[in-house]
Amino acid sequence: MANQRRGIALTPMETRRKVIVEMAILADQLGYELFSVPEGWGFDSTLVLTEIALKTKQITVMSGILSVWGRTAGTIAMNAATLADISGGRYVLGLGASTKALVEGFHGVPFDKPTRQFRKTVRSVRQILDGERAPQPDDMVSRALKLGQPAQPDLPIYLAGLGPQSVRAAAQLSDGWFPYLVTRDRFETWVPDIMKIRTRAGRASDPFTVIAGPNVSVRSDEAAAREVVASNLAWYVCAMGDAYSNSITNQGYADEVAAIKAANPKPSPAHGEVPAEAQHLLDQLAAYGSAEKVRATVESWDDAVDINAIGIPPSLPWDQIEAAIRAGAPG
Repeated sequence: MANQRRGIALTPMETRRKVIVEMAILADQLGYELFSVPEGWGFDSTLVLTEIALKTKQITVMSGILSVWGRTAGTIAMNAATLADISGGRYVLGLGASTKALVEGFHGVPFDKPTRQFRKTVRSVRQILDGERAPQPDDMVSRALKLGQPAQPDLPIYLAGLGPQSVRAAAQLSDGWFPYLVTRDRFETWVPDIMKIRTRAGRASDPFTVIAGPNVSVRSDEAAAREVVASNLAWYVCAMGDAYSNSITNQGYADEVAAIKAANPKPSPAHGEVPAEAQHLLDQLAAYGSAEKVRATVESWDDAVDINAIGIPPSLPWDQIEAAIRAGAPG
């Protein structure tokens, strides 16, 4: 049987805290390995992860992702070490450079040289978690401090990245890679390329976990199920800046991206269209329809990645959420 390591991944548009916590509790009961909570412009994900950690028993919780622009390296390290302590070691720190739209539009910080900021923050956080003194600029005269709680040198840091430079940084600096909207077949060639970068960086023998999976919608009405995942894809392609549309284009789907943009001149997060010309792309990124059909599609991802993290689109009613989580459960 194929690898059956399964996880759950949400989008920043899912802002119903109680629903998220209930999802995590159900996933824990069903044997999922990982539950990832994103952070965008809604809640502070570290607080939600704390609640989840206190209400679950086995599942690993993950920040998926914290922006390297929204907190200092010292604050990120304190958050991570505290969550590792509260969860009994069931925490993975996910970091990413985020997008220009979010960094400038919400945090009011110039999105300047994102890969440099990405690398600097990751190195600084790792240094602090390892128990070393926090890095200081050369012009600082204050004494550098250490983390004021036990070090967490084994705490995993996974990085999100889609562009060539951020993917290279993830390969060189992290313990895992957590991209979004990468087509299933692309991993067959992309992962070996990443491992070559790790080898050149002297990290070939270090564990490295790739996390990704399809967005899922389970409904007896297959057209209605398709609309859910199609709306999510159309929103990310058309309304979330250029990062995702550029990434999908660079994966070999330029015509499909153009067709989706043409079909959604006024994008909506709830009612997006993926035209027939882009159907193959949707099938590479989503699983929809009956529970049996979804389960089969989810299983097709098991050998493509290390942890098959199914995506739950935002704002679904609980019965559809539960159906998706049960259809994607391991075993």
